[in-house]
Amino acid sequence: MEGKTVIVTGAGGGMGQAIVQKLIDEGATVGGIDLKEEAMEGLNHDRFTAFAADILDEEAIAGVFRDMNEKTGRIDGLVGAAGIAQAAAPITDVSLEQWHRLININATSLFITSREAARYMKPAGKGSIITIGSVSVTRPRPGLQAYIASKGAAESFTRGLAIELAEAGVRVNTIHPGPADTGMLSQFTAEGADSEEARREIFESSVPLGRLIQPDDIAGGVLYLLSDDASMVTGTTLHIDGGRGL
Repeated sequence: MEGKTVIVTGAGGGMGQAIVQKLIDEGATVGGIDLKEEAMEGLNHDRFTAFAADILDEEAIAGVFRDMNEKTGRIDGLVGAAGIAQAAAPITDVSLEQWHRLININATSLFITSREAARYMKPAGKGSIITIGSVSVTRPRPGLQAYIASKGAAESFTRGLAIELAEAGVRVNTIHPGPADTGMLSQFTAEGADSEEARREIFESSVPLGRLIQPDDIAGGVLYLLSDDASMVTGTTLHIDGGRGL
């Protein structure tokens, strides 16, 4: 990743921070996006720039890409790691507002950020875009219907964009993480449920390899898909789920 410029959304989250740190360690210059700059305080490096921005704000996102391009002269990668969870609930208890929020943050944001990335990558004739989906798309759990729809949209969007941008030399792939050891995990439990018990009984026990997925596991997959080692990989879904999707 030496000399490459990558933009990471959700850079203040557990997964986002691991991705940013991995990219910095491998020599990349990284622009991190999160709602609040304080969320990214631990990512101190002269090759990291923090941007406080709403990923649904088209003008703000355009500004981030413009600033990073002016700073480094290139945009090589985009990682859409921003996302929110859904507390497990029957569809009859899910409001239209909740549905729209999940779709907007987990899927619409990918359209907005990928569109900006394409503006820079297409003229350069290269680039790599990575979206973050979820193993729940292939192995659904009850009560997560809106979340699953949003992550399914992310995967379908990725495949559609991959075939569109292939002629320009831009690759687009998605990663389906399994149950990950981040702060978001407990948010998938039903309201009032014991989150620690759910962590053990529902999530850890569902992974055939016997442990929760760590943020560094995801970061390793991101590094591969951004790198030249994956130069012929596009339109694919990489499962990093410990076998949960089987």
